[in-house]
Amino acid sequence: MPTRDLSRRGVLAAGAAALGLSVAGEAAAAGFFARTKLPIGIQLYSLGPEGMKDLDASLAMLRKIGYRTVEVPGFMGRSAAELKASLDRAGLSCPSAHIQARGGFDGDLGKLAADLNAIGVKHAVMPSPYVPDHALKAAAGASGADSYRKMMGALTADDWKMNADFLNKKGAALKKAGIAVGYHNHNFEFAPQGKTTGLDILLAETDPALVTFEADVGWMAAAGVDPASFIQKHKGRFTLMHVKDVKASTKPNFELRMDPTEVGSGRLDWKRLLPAAHAAGVRGFYVEQEPPFERPRIEAARICHDYLAALQA
Repeated sequence: MPTRDLSRRGVLAAGAAALGLSVAGEAAAAGFFARTKLPIGIQLYSLGPEGMKDLDASLAMLRKIGYRTVEVPGFMGRSAAELKASLDRAGLSCPSAHIQARGGFDGDLGKLAADLNAIGVKHAVMPSPYVPDHALKAAAGASGADSYRKMMGALTADDWKMNADFLNKKGAALKKAGIAVGYHNHNFEFAPQGKTTGLDILLAETDPALVTFEADVGWMAAAGVDPASFIQKHKGRFTLMHVKDVKASTKPNFELRMDPTEVGSGRLDWKRLLPAAHAAGVRGFYVEQEPPFERPRIEAARICHDYLAALQA
């Protein structure tokens, strides 16, 4: 007489079979994030300056919405201990942090590593390139976004090679502390540099053992690039993603211009993109929305989360 499978798995499988389902089918029906057992995270930049003033209240709201991980835009004027305490009170973890090149990666790496480890950060991501003096001078007299556009437009292929070397050195130093260094793209990295681009140079010149990448798929789309294809082309290099959507009115450009919207309300094909990114090695997913906002930022964060939580992909 065959032995009955009385394990929990066996009971579940039998019940599913009785309902005409399979265990695999149930997993697929659970949605992308439930199926992959990955949390839906959010980059706190999305909350803006106002949302960071009362950080405890903002984090509590994010936890209530359903977020479980956050990525911080620097330390937001707080010490590592203060930031960790706020995260603990909300029941959130912070596996990733954006650290600026100037005033961050070019400072005391020992202290930076200690602070990041105190918070629980595993990825220190450079959100934009190290800007050399000649590019800073190119932006003289400009202000706001125009200043940034002028600086990025002044970067040369040699500047991108310098940034690759910079990332390799910081990656080697922080790897010893258990922290992976990464780079986050906008759309200006896709501007032609002769027969290549800034991002292509970074991908080619950085050591995969030392430097990873965070794909901002909204900015990729704004550059006229198909994010799924680009990430798959560089399988294994992108381990983090900014889950960002853009309206169909966004025209391809390399100048930090996009028409942002909540995830699921724009033109990106998330049913294709998320599985493709996961198959290529992405494991950290963080919602990020750019201004201008059409509704309160926390409500936009809720819309993004709820769409992703229900997404069948």
